Amino acid sequence: MSLEPMTVDAPAQLDEARPTRAPLPAAVRVAGVSQVFERGAAPVLDGVDLVVAPGEFVCLVGASGCGKSTLLNLIAGLTDPTAGRIEVSAERPALMFQEPALLPWLTASGNVELALRARGVGRAERRTGAQRLLEVVNLEGHSGKRVHELSGGMRQRVALARALAQDSSVLLMDEPFAALDAITRDVLHQELTRVWAEQGLSIVFVTHNVREAARLGQRVVLMGSRPGRIVREWQVDIPQPRTIESPGVSTLAAEITRELHQEISRHAH
Repeated sequence: MSLEPMTVDAPAQLDEARPTRAPLPAAVRVAGVSQVFERGAAPVLDGVDLVVAPGEFVCLVGASGCGKSTLLNLIAGLTDPTAGRIEVSAERPALMFQEPALLPWLTASGNVELALRARGVGRAERRTGAQRLLEVVNLEGHSGKRVHELSGGMRQRVALARALAQDSSVLLMDEPFAALDAITRDVLHQELTRVWAEQGLSIVFVTHNVREAARLGQRVVLMGSRPGRIVREWQVDIPQPRTIESPGVSTLAAEITRELHQEISRHAH
């Protein structure tokens, strides 16, 4: 998928008086996207519009079944929307899911090298590239360990290194830390924030954890249900580094939670 300017045609008599303006740069542009999985069924997504700026960290929150993961899969190009348009500046976004999905018979380095091999990187370059990426996620010294020798947090770090090995400017993350304990999750929040800043990535991060969204995101987007659509957004002006316990994070999380509860109540009957 390539990013092309989105323009609206002006009436012919106004073409000379009002030149067409190119849209602002975007890493991801979702325009009027709807998704229906079965003929006659209610849409999972309906008229979703979302723009992610280059280098922006956007968190998607919402109740279970509101279409967050569906939207992420559409942005990834895993399937096509029923209606609307999705444009991504990167040729192929990198993906990271809740389960690390590492190959158990390979070492940490070997799992990262798989992504480099898929890009056509030579054997010698793959080895040094994997070592460098493991250092980026603070796993130097663990490259030769197999999956069963790694903790849950280490496995997710390997999965993050593998995602970075895809060499994409856009990283899509679907609840990557949901299965981890609170302390490990907090450490990985710090690591992800650092990697995001150092690499200049554009990140779309799906989570059920409202505090996690307030801790990580520059913008938090709340999705409603039945059908899934964007109902509210928050710009997060709290400077990094943040923690889950930061007063600003707690205040914002409480506000988002209230709005989420109201949204759930609208569809309770």
